[in-house]
Amino acid sequence: MLAKSLGRDTVSEADVLVATGSVTAPVEGSHYWDVDHQHYGPVEQVPLSRMEQVASANLTAAHQLIPVVTHHDRADMTAVEHFRNSLSSDAEKRGTRLTALAFHVKVLARLLGEYPRFNASLSADGNSLILKKYVDIGIAVDTPRGLVVPVVRGCDRKGLWQIAGELIDLARRAQQRKIRPDEMGGASMSISNLGGIGGTGFTPIINPPELAILGLSRASMEPVWDGQSFQPVLMCPLDLSYDHRVINGADAARFVSRFASLLADPRKLLL
Repeated sequence: MLAKSLGRDTVSEADVLVATGSVTAPVEGSHYWDVDHQHYGPVEQVPLSRMEQVASANLTAAHQLIPVVTHHDRADMTAVEHFRNSLSSDAEKRGTRLTALAFHVKVLARLLGEYPRFNASLSADGNSLILKKYVDIGIAVDTPRGLVVPVVRGCDRKGLWQIAGELIDLARRAQQRKIRPDEMGGASMSISNLGGIGGTGFTPIINPPELAILGLSRASMEPVWDGQSFQPVLMCPLDLSYDHRVINGADAARFVSRFASLLADPRKLLL
């Protein structure tokens, strides 16, 4: 029966181990998904959209080709929230919202200048590093048709209000399928923000040819020791996935630590 289900006349030791659950089946080989699910109950087959098919191929390639490590940390968002709240009337006059994501983009733009190996890509042959002299940040947007990653160009040359306005505009047009081709691709690095949904952390997959991606989860109040007592502090989980061929663990830790320190005191952005 096992040989018949595999479509072969012979059965290897590996096949037996997989069938008995002793090892996990490798991802390659369509026969692992060639199962008659109707045998177990009612099903419905829904074709993937073209966008989902492209994303599937890209994510599979990224997972197979890039040695990814994810560094986890968190950032104190208290000062950012106080600053945002103090500007609520200005935001209303401008007809926009100054989101926390705008601060994350601004801080990331600063760090991509301080850590040039994060603002880079490997050459096609893998023998050299292409250092980018621009700072463009991709923003993953969840749409009914799949994930799209429009890019905010020149983030290092833009202020918070402009970044905030562009983030809202890109997200709105992504939902409406109105993102232009020139607004996609070529990013220095991307951000995947799940803060509006929930979670305490995740492992985002790098969007090649980028070398890193920053994941954001929902900020929440946590007890933090101040040296004398525990204080309630609004903390945001940070998850940095990076290509270990280019970025080592120590640099990743420094990058995220610096990121958190700028969020904890956004006045440092002026220095």
